[in-house]
Amino acid sequence: MSKLRSAIWPYVTLMRLERPIGILLLLWPTLGALWIAAEGFPDLTVLLVFILGVIIMRSAGCAINDFADRDIDGKVWRTESRPLATGQLQAKHALILFFILAIIAFCLVSLLNTMTIWLSLVAVLLAASYPFMKRFTHLPQLYLGIAFGWAIPMAFAAQTETIPTIAWLLFLANIIWTTVYDTFYAMADRDDDLLAGIKSTAVLFGDDDLKIQGVLQASYILVMVLIGKQLEMSWVYYLAVVIAAGFFVYQQYLSRHRDAKACLRAFLNNNWLGGCLFAGIVLHYMLIVG
Repeated sequence: MSKLRSAIWPYVTLMRLERPIGILLLLWPTLGALWIAAEGFPDLTVLLVFILGVIIMRSAGCAINDFADRDIDGKVWRTESRPLATGQLQAKHALILFFILAIIAFCLVSLLNTMTIWLSLVAVLLAASYPFMKRFTHLPQLYLGIAFGWAIPMAFAAQTETIPTIAWLLFLANIIWTTVYDTFYAMADRDDDLLAGIKSTAVLFGDDDLKIQGVLQASYILVMVLIGKQLEMSWVYYLAVVIAAGFFVYQQYLSRHRDAKACLRAFLNNNWLGGCLFAGIVLHYMLIVG
């Protein structure tokens, strides 16, 4: 059993399954989009496909990310123990795993309508290209928002076979939110990234990072309020938005000294923010519509 575990564990860590925060951050807005698209009652098959798809594609994204960063991760304190950096796995293992997971995800999405299948091809392209963005632009966090957020128009396509304006507003909100939380993540690595020549919003924002983060956080809240007005959401949704704003204030407080571990705590706090907003959406349809 110990031999089996030692053989499997490097793949578990390659997919970051022992650290599900990335799955949750991708899952909350995806589920929120499904609930809104279905007006509170998503199709069970669609729901299961998207939950499994989120887990699989996030795992695939981690594998291709470690392939792209295999020569960098060993130079960063937070990533120096990853399996490609330590030599537990080779680059080819990450590539093989990525393609296997992508094929599994495609088999899942093939259960859905044609529109969603076509959109899934864009999702794979975004997932495969994102890890290389940090070499060419200081905005890989924004690109990650596009990659993560692409599940939102897919959710509407799967549930309704249309992508209405509200889906693109949710997509925009997710890009802003992802940029916020991944910038906190990048702030924890900023010193190492500067030495390694890695680009990020944390490097781009410099000493103005918390001010710009504040503007982005306020923008996200405003977009979520606009979404609420467009959907004629009830008080329970707006209460969730107010609580989310409180989480943003707390994140600013945590990261005020720009300590690496505190910035990671600010990043992790976004799981509660996402879960809170999803709960607000679900409760709206349960209490008001249902």
